[in-house]
Amino acid sequence: MRATLRWAHSDLRAHRGEALFLVLATAGVVVSLLLATALFGYATNPWQRVFTQSRGAHVWLHTGPSADAGRLNALDGVASVAGPYPTASATLASRGARASVELRGTPDQPSVGRPLLTSGHWLDPATPDGVVLESRLARTLLAAPGDTLTLPGTARTLTVLGVADSAEPRYQPGERPGLVWALPSAVRDPSGQVTGLRLTDPEDTDYAVQRAVTVLGAGAVGEVTTWQQARAEEQGDNRLLGQVLGLFGLGALIAAGLAVHGAIGTRIRGHLRDISILKAIGFTPGQVVRVYLLQHLAYALLGAVSAAALTEALGNRLPGRLGDAIGVWQGLPGHAVALFAVPACAVLLIAATTGLAAWRAGRVPPVPVPRPTASAGGGLSGPVRRMLGIRLSPALVLGWHTAFARRPRTLATVARLALPLLLIVVALSAWSTIDRFQSRPEQIGLPTALTVHTDSGIGARDARALLEHDPQVAAVYPGVEVAALVPGQTSTIALRGLGTREDPYPYALAEGRPANGRDEAVAGQGLLNLLDVRVGDWVRMTVGDQPQILHIVGRSIEPENAGRVISTSLDTLRENDPALAPTRYELRLHPDANASEVANRLTTAGHGHVDVHAVPNPADGLSPLRGVVVGLITVLALIGLIELLTAIGGMVREGERDLLALKAIGLSPRQVTGITVTATACTTLAAVAAGTALGAPLGRWLIDAQGRSSGIGAGIADGPSAALLLVFGATAVVGSAALAALPAARAARRRLTDTLSSVA
Repeated sequence: MRATLRWAHSDLRAHRGEALFLVLATAGVVVSLLLATALFGYATNPWQRVFTQSRGAHVWLHTGPSADAGRLNALDGVASVAGPYPTASATLASRGARASVELRGTPDQPSVGRPLLTSGHWLDPATPDGVVLESRLARTLLAAPGDTLTLPGTARTLTVLGVADSAEPRYQPGERPGLVWALPSAVRDPSGQVTGLRLTDPEDTDYAVQRAVTVLGAGAVGEVTTWQQARAEEQGDNRLLGQVLGLFGLGALIAAGLAVHGAIGTRIRGHLRDISILKAIGFTPGQVVRVYLLQHLAYALLGAVSAAALTEALGNRLPGRLGDAIGVWQGLPGHAVALFAVPACAVLLIAATTGLAAWRAGRVPPVPVPRPTASAGGGLSGPVRRMLGIRLSPALVLGWHTAFARRPRTLATVARLALPLLLIVVALSAWSTIDRFQSRPEQIGLPTALTVHTDSGIGARDARALLEHDPQVAAVYPGVEVAALVPGQTSTIALRGLGTREDPYPYALAEGRPANGRDEAVAGQGLLNLLDVRVGDWVRMTVGDQPQILHIVGRSIEPENAGRVISTSLDTLRENDPALAPTRYELRLHPDANASEVANRLTTAGHGHVDVHAVPNPADGLSPLRGVVVGLITVLALIGLIELLTAIGGMVREGERDLLALKAIGLSPRQVTGITVTATACTTLAAVAAGTALGAPLGRWLIDAQGRSSGIGAGIADGPSAALLLVFGATAVVGSAALAALPAARAARRRLTDTLSSVA
C-alpha cells in the first residue's frame, strides 16, 4: 500500500494541471446536474403543495349566470363541489399599475379550492368592499393588505384585506385576468358564475368535463380550466431550464468520462516500461489497476463533494430564479437523497470509464516489450512523398501525416474531442434562439408590441380612432378572443379573430399558408396536438351555443396559451355573428417607438375605458438561461481542454521515437516542433468540423422538439451564425496549436541521450 501511495503521489506531481482540470470539470458537471434537479423540483412542487393544502378543484367551469350548477353535485366521480360563485369582470388600478381581474363573490372561505393566505386576513362582513388578491396579481398591482384599489372610470374603491396563493391558473397580463375574492355584495353586476369540481380520480378529468358540459348544456359553458393546465403554466420556464441543465449535464458527464478514459489510456501507452518495472518488483495486476482507479476516483470524488457543498452552501444566494429554485428544493423531502445520489452517480460513471482503461494497465506484461523501430503509423504514403517532393513545408506535411496515420487511435481522439465541441455548438444554438426571440419577435409569433382591451364605454370606431391617432402606432389590428369548446367537449381553446381580409394580421407561419379565404384559419401546435389534426383538416368547435367550422390552412408559431389557439379573421367570425364588435386591438409600433410611453399615453387618453398591456415575450422568462449557457460552455471547455492536453501528451510521446530520424534528415528543432503543432491543429480541426456539422442540426432539432412539446411549435430555432461558428472553430484550432507549442518545443530540444533512453 505504501508503494502504491508513493507511485500515485509521484504521478500526481507530474500531472498537476491535468488533475486540477479533472476536479474542476467534475465539479461543473455535478453542479449542472444538481441545478437541473432543483429546477425540476421547483417547477412542480410549489404548485403541488398549494393544490394539496388548498384541496384544489380539478376542474373550474365558467358558465352563464342562469346555469343550474347544482346539478353537478350528482355527477359520478365528483367528490365535492365549490360554488357556484358569481363573477364579474373589472379593471383595478393601484400606484400606476392596472390589471384586468375577475371579481368572485365568495361568502365563506371555501373547503375546495381554498385560498392559502400569505398575508393579511380573509374577507370580513364588517368591510363590505374588502377583497383578497391572488399573489401574482398583488405583485403586479404593487398592493398589500391595507392598500386601496380604484376601478378606473368609476368612483368606486376596494380595500385589500389579504393576499393568497391559489392552485388555479394565475394572472397573465393581456391573457388571463387576475383572481380577486370578494363578498357577494361587492360583485354588483355579475356576468357569470364559476364552479369548481374536485374529482375522486384526477385521471378522469376529460370525462368529467364532458359530462359536466352535457349536463349544463354547451351554450351555458364559457370556459373550462383544468388542473393539468394550471400545473403546466406553473412549470413553464422552470421546467425548460431544468431540461437544458439536465441534458447538458448528462452530455458533459459522458464527455468527462470519455476524457478520463482517453487520458488514462494515453498515459498507460506512455508508461509501459514503468508499469512493467512495477510488476517486476512485485506489483500484482490488481494493484496496478487500483493505482489508476483510486487516483482518478479521488479526483472525481473531490470534485463531486466540492460541487455538492458549494451548491448546498451558496446555491440559494444565486440571483433570480436559480436561487429561488434551490431555496425551495432544499426544503423538499427528497432533497437529501438527491444531494447524495446525483454526485454518487457521477462518480460511479467516471469510475466505470476509469476502470475500463485501468484494466489495460493490469494486462501489461512484466517484461518490457521492445518498441518497434519503425513508426507505428507505417511508412510515408504516396501523396505525402509527392508533397515533400514539391518542396512543401516538411512540418506541415509530416504533421498532417502524423495526425491521420494511426486511423483507429486518431478517430477515437477526434470523437472524444468532438463531443464537448458538439455540445458547445448546441449551447450556442440556444443562445442564438433567445436572441431571435428578443431582437426579431415578429419571426416567432409576436408581430405586435401592445395589446389593448376596451370596455363597453367606448365604441369600436372611437377606440380605433384613438389608437391610430398616436404617432408611434404603425398599425392597428382589431379583433376578439373567445373561449371555444373543442369536439368532445373536454376542454376549451382560444378562438381569435384578428385583422380583416383587407388588412390581415401578420401571423408568423411555420407551415402552410395565410388564412385569406372564408372559414380559413391558422392554428398553433398546441391545438393541433390537442385535437390530433394536421394542416389541411377541418375542425368544429362550439362558441356558446353556436358551432364554428374552420379549415386549418397553416400552422402559426403561437407563444401564448401553450399554443392552444386557432386564429382567423374578424370577418370570418362576423359571418356567424354580424353584431360582433372588436374588444381587443393589437398594435404594431414604429421601430423607434417606446412601448411603455405609448401605453401610458393611450391609457391616459382612454379615460379608463382602455386597458393596455405589453405583449409578453417568452424570452423574458428565459433570461437565467444565458448564465446557464455560459456556465455550461465553461464546463465543456474544461473537458475539451483535458482531452486536448491528453492528445498533445500522446503525440509528444509518440514523436520521441521519430525524433532521431527527423534530426538525422536535417530538420531543425523548430521544424520538429511544427510537426507536433500541425498534428494537434489538424486533429482539432477535424473535431471542430465534426462537432459543428453534427451540433448545428442537433441543436435545431432539440429546440424545435422543445417547441413542439410546449405548444409553441417547431420553427423557432435559430442556429449560430456562420461568422460565430468560424470564430469558434478558429479559436479552438489556434488555441490547440498554442497549447501544443511549448511541450513540443521542449521535446524537440531534448538531449540525444534522453531521446535514446526514451526510445529504448
